[in-house]
Amino acid sequence: MNRTIYRATFILMLVLSLVGTLAGAQTPRTAASERDERAMSSLKRMADFLSQAQRFSVMADIGFDVVQESGQKIEFGETRKIVIRRPNHVRVDSTKRDGGTSGFIFDGKEIAVFNTREHVYATAAKPGTLDDAIVYFINDLDMRFPLAELFSSKLAKTLPAKIQAANYVEQESIAGVPCDHLALRGDWADLQLWIAQGDQPLPRRLVITYKNAEGQPQFWAQFSDWDLGPAAPDTLFAYTPPPGAVKIAFSPRQILEPAAATTKGGQ
Repeated sequence: MNRTIYRATFILMLVLSLVGTLAGAQTPRTAASERDERAMSSLKRMADFLSQAQRFSVMADIGFDVVQESGQKIEFGETRKIVIRRPNHVRVDSTKRDGGTSGFIFDGKEIAVFNTREHVYATAAKPGTLDDAIVYFINDLDMRFPLAELFSSKLAKTLPAKIQAANYVEQESIAGVPCDHLALRGDWADLQLWIAQGDQPLPRRLVITYKNAEGQPQFWAQFSDWDLGPAAPDTLFAYTPPPGAVKIAFSPRQILEPAAATTKGGQ
């Protein structure tokens, strides 16, 4: 059994035993229900807060397992700087652990994706909101956009509906920030979330376990340097190809999620 879940289960059993001894009134069903309510309340606060934030920036340190043909899991990762200015601007700059850099920019009219190591870029016209651009990028261009749902303005509506089970594990600190540790379950993956307590319920860490994939690989992200009022001028979201960069066409393809990948890098 997962050590965190074992610990949470042990604590729950201990609490139930003590409360049952002292009061003789509370049942395991009641205690479990209260924990679920606390978890969903924390989740809703986070979703509401992020959905309503008009602009923000954040650093995300990311790691993911790549399952090899032998069954061995090897971790790769990258760091992302994300800047969002609603309703229709986003910039994501990524630096892989091996030094490669890439990015995604949307200015309300056009999507631009670039890879500086390969000296290539691609653009696609897509007027509309940030939500429209993300849906188009993932569904129509068949590209991958990790963590996209967290930054959707519809997060408060879409996220709770996908949660089959929710448990409040305990209060913990992530990089010195007091957090609510939640354990959530969905159809295709289990999710752990650490949400900051207080008046800014921002995600500080997440771990996704692809429970239906062979080897049950994980994807994790550690968030830091949240800024709810960053400078975000139009120039930040304007892409100018560097000298020597070659423009290529988007070639819709299935870019494997970490859960399904079997080769180096998983992307």
